[in-house]
Amino acid sequence: MVIDAISNGIVLDHISAGRSMELYQILKLHKLKCSVAVLTNVPSRKMGRKDIIKIGELIDLNFDVLGYVDPGITVSIVRDGKLDRKFTVELPERVVNVIKCKNPRCITSTEQEIPQIFKLTDREERVYRCIYCESRAKGKD
Repeated sequence: MVIDAISNGIVLDHISAGRSMELYQILKLHKLKCSVAVLTNVPSRKMGRKDIIKIGELIDLNFDVLGYVDPGITVSIVRDGKLDRKFTVELPERVVNVIKCKNPRCITSTEQEIPQIFKLTDREERVYRCIYCESRAKGKD
């Protein structure tokens, strides 16, 4: 299998095996007009198996979403065929409009225009709490 190199775009590497399609949906990559390559179960010395997503265009990505779904993803920004920037996403301290509060008494349930904001309260267990009602939302496993 040959996947061409990209001249301008983003490569999401070190995605946990099986998580790429979830990210594809959450990031709405199906709506892009550029090429998007999703590689699953790629052999990896570091992880055993991993997924990779290559996006053939420079787009705005919500790195908090990446960190929430799968911390440890490596993001490579490619410009003019060269690596411009490379970094690893981590579990974010806050996520906005990523998690929906399930508490029916929360103000976000009745006031739809209020952003859904959750703060990280337990990094080890990946627990987030709504800033309005303190309801618990466990991070993606």
